[in-house]
Amino acid sequence: MVIARGQKAVFLVPKWKHSDKGKEEMHFAVGWSGCLNVEEGEYVTSALCIPLASQKRSSTGRPDWTCIVVGFSSGYLRFYTQNGVLLLAQLLNEDLVLQLKCRTYEIPRHPGVTEQNEELSILYPAAIVTIDGFSLFQSLRACRNQVAKAAASGNENIQPPPLAYKKWGLQDIDTIIDHASIGIMTLSPFDQMKTASNIGGYNAAIKNSPPAMSQYITVGSNPFTGFFYALEGSTQPLLSHVALAVASKLTSALFNAASGWLGWKSKHEEEAVPRQKPKVEPATPLAVRFGLPDSRRHGESICLSPCNTLAAVTDDFGRVILLDVTRGIAIRMWKGYRDAQTGWIQIVEDLHERVPERADFSPFGSPQGPSRVAQFLVIYAPRRGILEVWSTQQGPRVGAFNVGKHCRLLYPGYKIMGLNNVTSQSWQPQTYQICLVDPVSGSVKTVSVPFHLALSDKKSERAKDMHLMKKLGASLKAKAPNLDLIETEIKELILDIKYPATKKQALESILASERLPFSCLKNITQTLMDSLKNQELESVDEGLLQFCANKLKLLHLYESVSQLNSLDFHSDTPFSDNDLAVLLRLDEKDLLKLQALLEKYKQENSRAAVRFSDDKDGVLPVKTFLEYLDSEKDVISVKKTGEEECVALGSFFFWKCLRGESSAEDMCRTLESVGLSPQLLLSLLLSVWLSKEKDILNRPQSVRCLYTMLHLLSKMKVAIEETWDSQSVSPWWQQMRAACIQSENSGAALLSAHVGHAVAVQISNSLTEKKFSQVGLGPDSEALTDSWEALSLDTEYWKLLLKQLEDCLLLQTLLHSRVNPSTARGSSLQAEPLPRLSVKKLLEGGRGGIADSVAKWIFKQDLSPEVLKWANKERDAENPDEPKEGSSRGLSEMTEVETDLGAIPDLLHLAYTQFPCSLELDVLHAHCCWEYVVQWNKDPEEARFFVRSIEHLKHILNAHVQNGIALMMWNTFLVKRFSAATYLVDKVGKSPKDRLCRRDVGMSDTAMASFLSSCWDLLQTLMEADVSRDEMPVPVLDTEDAWLAVEGPTSIVELALDQKPVHYPLVEHHSVLCAVLCAITRFSLKAVKPLSLFDSKGKNAFFKDLTSIQLLPSGEMDPNFISIRQQLLLKVVSAAVQARHGVAKDRDSSEEAPSPPFEKDQDWPVLALDLAHHLQVSEDAVRRHYVGELYNHGADHRGEEAILQVQDKEVLASQLLVLIGQRLAHAVLRTQTREGLELLARLPPTLCTWLKAMNPQDLQNTEVPIATTAKLVNKVIELLPENHGQYSLALHLTEAVEAIAIPPL
Repeated sequence: MVIARGQKAVFLVPKWKHSDKGKEEMHFAVGWSGCLNVEEGEYVTSALCIPLASQKRSSTGRPDWTCIVVGFSSGYLRFYTQNGVLLLAQLLNEDLVLQLKCRTYEIPRHPGVTEQNEELSILYPAAIVTIDGFSLFQSLRACRNQVAKAAASGNENIQPPPLAYKKWGLQDIDTIIDHASIGIMTLSPFDQMKTASNIGGYNAAIKNSPPAMSQYITVGSNPFTGFFYALEGSTQPLLSHVALAVASKLTSALFNAASGWLGWKSKHEEEAVPRQKPKVEPATPLAVRFGLPDSRRHGESICLSPCNTLAAVTDDFGRVILLDVTRGIAIRMWKGYRDAQTGWIQIVEDLHERVPERADFSPFGSPQGPSRVAQFLVIYAPRRGILEVWSTQQGPRVGAFNVGKHCRLLYPGYKIMGLNNVTSQSWQPQTYQICLVDPVSGSVKTVSVPFHLALSDKKSERAKDMHLMKKLGASLKAKAPNLDLIETEIKELILDIKYPATKKQALESILASERLPFSCLKNITQTLMDSLKNQELESVDEGLLQFCANKLKLLHLYESVSQLNSLDFHSDTPFSDNDLAVLLRLDEKDLLKLQALLEKYKQENSRAAVRFSDDKDGVLPVKTFLEYLDSEKDVISVKKTGEEECVALGSFFFWKCLRGESSAEDMCRTLESVGLSPQLLLSLLLSVWLSKEKDILNRPQSVRCLYTMLHLLSKMKVAIEETWDSQSVSPWWQQMRAACIQSENSGAALLSAHVGHAVAVQISNSLTEKKFSQVGLGPDSEALTDSWEALSLDTEYWKLLLKQLEDCLLLQTLLHSRVNPSTARGSSLQAEPLPRLSVKKLLEGGRGGIADSVAKWIFKQDLSPEVLKWANKERDAENPDEPKEGSSRGLSEMTEVETDLGAIPDLLHLAYTQFPCSLELDVLHAHCCWEYVVQWNKDPEEARFFVRSIEHLKHILNAHVQNGIALMMWNTFLVKRFSAATYLVDKVGKSPKDRLCRRDVGMSDTAMASFLSSCWDLLQTLMEADVSRDEMPVPVLDTEDAWLAVEGPTSIVELALDQKPVHYPLVEHHSVLCAVLCAITRFSLKAVKPLSLFDSKGKNAFFKDLTSIQLLPSGEMDPNFISIRQQLLLKVVSAAVQARHGVAKDRDSSEEAPSPPFEKDQDWPVLALDLAHHLQVSEDAVRRHYVGELYNHGADHRGEEAILQVQDKEVLASQLLVLIGQRLAHAVLRTQTREGLELLARLPPTLCTWLKAMNPQDLQNTEVPIATTAKLVNKVIELLPENHGQYSLALHLTEAVEAIAIPPL
């Protein structure tokens, strides 16, 4: 589609896209837009899109690409590709282009019609130019190839090939607004004589063969429509200016159209010719032969019909006139259509819809005759905002639509250029005949008209049938006061309908009605069936007869089943546990185990699931029944095989039988008699059994009913093949096992598997009995056969399935159990429900599937690793009370309280014993660790998830697994965020604000602090695992026997064991950086850039793969780096002591300041010493600083312990002397009292001077008792050697302290 105005244009290309409703819809997207004018002042006057046929064999008859033809006010005609690339420009007449029209090849409908050539016609104010279609097609293809080559080679100079065209100067007409090129026409002999005598008079001579003429019609004024006829062969076609030099040397044989043969100019010729306007050929004069003279009427547009016989003309009086093109007369006029736009629709009759009439044999190929063609005229009246469809020539209005007042009706009137009588055979319509563009809603609508609307009312059986269908629809929607009347009316209507296809449609709509009762539907279908049988055999439509018979069969089945379900049937036989054991062939111990398992499942399941009561179990409306089932010949099949449909049908057939309220034998007999296959019935029976798990678990006697039903189905023909051998797998039982494997209702599946196994064994035994029939068949031999099983391959499969289902049931019970909700801390991620399990899911979940599902459950319940460990300890079966006490003691540190866990530890213990390999503790911890970190990655704000993940990681005992999981966590989730955090802290030089953390790292500042702390934990664990892995064997991963067939993704533990060993120094290097970052965020340190602590080697090694060997710093470090590192460590120690012993102004002095949430606070002074060792900083300097800070904060008792670690005691003593001085200065000088001044006077002058030089403001804690300071002075005297310069000062200080301690008299 092309939209152009002035000099700008937009090319729109159709594309398929998903709409909001999820359907595929076609959208027009902008392919190209821009300005098209080349010469100054010119603008677009007309545009046309021509699809060109593909030349490839595989897509014969399909469009290859679309050429866009644009006419300009300068007279230029330019051809573009869909992407806006100019292919060709021609100046054929120096006047503005008024109109472009195109004609493409059509197969002649019958032998009398002349075959038309393809052409492009261009209308100028006083001339028409027609370009031959074949010539144009070849030229455009050649130009497109040239453009492609030029683009590839970079040469932009393209010389277009010439075009063959004819140019007619139209005479004897005032103004021309629009035109139509009708094509070549041949006159009949009578018309030839009439024309000859009109022109040449009485004596005019005529040729033997009538001449072929091209006919053109113009609309405008004086005459209002003009008819022109150009004799074929009267002029030679012209060649466009490009090839004139070459063309003069060629014979006229080449003129027909093969302009693609004419060569391009050579390069030196091109350069020599300066750019100038091409020579324009003069037009051949063509006089108007006749017209419709109407001096006051001015024509505005003309639109030719698809079969070239009619044309619609609009004028300035608001009329639409229908012209007969051949006779040149107006045959119909519509009034009141000002500014009208017109178009045509041609519809071909669908032969399948015809009424079969006898003795209507046609001479053409099909017995029903050739397809008829109908033409409809579409008129859009913008003033009224209405679109009308009229049947031509004299037919009624067949449709009207309210559309907007600003739409545009697009009617191309051509299809694809480049087809011929061979290629167009395979052509499928790729283009719309007509469409309406609505600029307000931005939509493109097309019009489709059914063929039968062209038939006149008298002849049209179809129109009558459609009327009857509408009447039937109204009757079905009406509120029915009297059903008998409605039934009679519907019978009459359906019998009156003639067309078999419509009759079938009518019956379908009746059967799909919800208002009509079953009796009505049955009577109506029976009546139609009887009427069809009473007709003569030849005139009856076979398809309709078969359709009726099939529907009747289904209705009879519905009736039979409904009657059986409504009978009052109750079996009074009592049913005990012993009977159940015999039925399922289980001994008492196994039965008790099964019952206990199902009871636990039932309790947990009833807590987990919310169920809405089914009002009408086993009731199915007849409409739904007919929608679900399909009957063909003697077989009834299910149309819709969705789970919901199968359950509904199964309930209708079997639910009453399973409840013991309907006779199973009668039901099976009925269903078998109508042709329902046993396999289908088995799948329906199982779908209803598995879907109604809750009811079944509450009714143990339903197991016996299932046994009976299954036994009856297995006895049907073609259920179990006669030839079945016990050493092969029976497809019948395989089908049942497949249903149990796929079911997510493990309880019902386990019961049905037990029943299936019991029935299979019984049938297998009876078959074996037949084979080896004994002579005496008394009651003893029967008992003997009951107690042993004929060994078969199926039996082995049943046993495997029973074990798998039992495992699955236990696992499902565990996953349904929940911690008391009062203690559960909420996160939206933990609130999501777990998917239900089935054997199939576990078999497809890979070797880690079972542990993975338990890990997901542990995450939802937020159980601590200790609970898993505790549940794994063997319980003493004899004293169940004892371990409870011990266990609660073990749980004292856990967040959960034992009473809140309920049955969870017991269920966990059961699961451990059931899955000794899959739920081995290391495997489970590995999966939990991974699950928590995956969930943390979804929401990094939940820092506790990551902390819990690390806890699980630390609980993994095997170092190989621990190493692999930690490394995978680091690579997958942590290293990117860790590097982002590092660069952010380094950039801002302090602990970053919340906004920056969210922007760069994707989490808040508090979450980032916790994240860094957990990363440090992980790196420490990784180093420990690397050390201890050499002493441990690689674990062997086993699978339980029942689950050896598992397939699917590789388990986390297998992936962990595949990981390479880490490079220990590199992990240590990262660990140091991580500890530094933790300190910065924990204590909000300022003016610290963590990366400045490392040289270039150290920086380069960061964030590399931990298994790779990197070049790390070694040897002596630059003193500048060491000084920066020491400053940082001293800051950390100060901040740590401040955090621990600092006195807050607004609260009482407490032993410890609270640490951030989710974080066990590190022993930072110890960590600082550890870092000093790695960073080549003097550890003793750090220890001395630590001691000084402790005394500074008044924690003298801690300081005394810390002094023991210091190596260089003298330096420490000197530092402590300053501290004592500050304390004394504060005590003496702070209070300018008389006592203080007297005391000062008693002290030696050197000491006074020294004290006055001290700054007590540096002290963090000034409230230290003087006795404590006295202890410190004694400690310093111990540390200082007697020959030390400050020893005498220390002695003076002891006297001063004693003087202060003893108050003056």
